[in-house]
Amino acid sequence: MSMQIVKLVDFGRIATARLRAWLLRGLGCSGLHKGLVGAGVRVDYPHGVSIGSRTQLESDVWLKLVDSKARLEVGQYGFIGRGVEIDVSKQVSIGDHVLIAPGVFITDHTHNIKSGILIDAQGCASAPVCIADDVWIGARAVILPGVNIGRGAVIGAGAVVTRDVAENSVVAGVPARVLRKRV
Repeated sequence: MSMQIVKLVDFGRIATARLRAWLLRGLGCSGLHKGLVGAGVRVDYPHGVSIGSRTQLESDVWLKLVDSKARLEVGQYGFIGRGVEIDVSKQVSIGDHVLIAPGVFITDHTHNIKSGILIDAQGCASAPVCIADDVWIGARAVILPGVNIGRGAVIGAGAVVTRDVAENSVVAGVPARVLRKRV
């Protein structure tokens, strides 16, 4: 392919991704200025979603707010990889310059599991999730309710994060444990 054809293909891809961002704003999602939205992105209750400028959502991302009271805030200059699901009952906040690799699952709620009552009749318990600025979450990691991830932290691929992660910590494993600090 010639360089001119490559530039036209890139321009078309970017223009289409910006058009999808514009359409999401039209549906009630706030922000996303100069953002890019891939094909197949699904947003339930877009009025509860705020996404900062220049953030990119790759294809097949699902921002799953369970009702109109749920809130999801994503900072600017972020990246949300292909197939990420963010499942929000009450509140999830993600800072600026956060990189979320493909296949990550983030949730702020879990089912109650008392004995003697059917699980599907018990409802959910919710605790906010807060991910600070400059965080990298590796592919297929899982972030569970009530977790706070500190600035500059790195979450290893496939990790299951069940408790808070201090700033500049590198964690991995199931459940996630601190491997070292970023220097």
